[in-house]
Amino acid sequence: MTEEILIAGFGGQGVLSMGKIMVYSGMLQDMEVSWMPSYGPEMRGGTANVIVILSSERISSPIIRHFDTAIILNQQSLDKFEKSVKPGGLLIYDSNGIVRHPERKDISIFRIDATEEAARLQSSKTSNMIVLGGFLKIKPVISMENVIAGLKKSLPERYHKMIPENERSLIRGGEIIMEINKV
Repeated sequence: MTEEILIAGFGGQGVLSMGKIMVYSGMLQDMEVSWMPSYGPEMRGGTANVIVILSSERISSPIIRHFDTAIILNQQSLDKFEKSVKPGGLLIYDSNGIVRHPERKDISIFRIDATEEAARLQSSKTSNMIVLGGFLKIKPVISMENVIAGLKKSLPERYHKMIPENERSLIRGGEIIMEINKV
């Protein structure tokens, strides 16, 4: 089993954190992992993306151009990466700020209103965990137990008080993700 994932959005949306949590979680499941971030010098507000590979086999290269899954958090990333999802693959997008929705018919597409839900929960810093919870509902490649352990590993200790809130957000993401197109 190998899952090649792209997570893309603006800096400050938790793109890199989501990838790091996935990688730590994969390591806890004895997977081979790769985490390759890419971001502009402006960080918060600029574009950011990360390629995450989770595999039961050795990873030959962390550099890939086509993905099994793309998790998209803004319009710029949707425009840039929609075509990079392999036929039969998965695209999950947060609807916040999206004006042109995904159009492909050869991939599964799911929408998650994570930013809106995080605001409703008065928990704006956990929208990335809502998205991750939605992804894990569709593709449970890592266990929720290991995601919680991955949170503890990747978050600085001063933020450990937010782990229960993050856990609730993960669960909520699995509840609100919506199928748009299934192949």
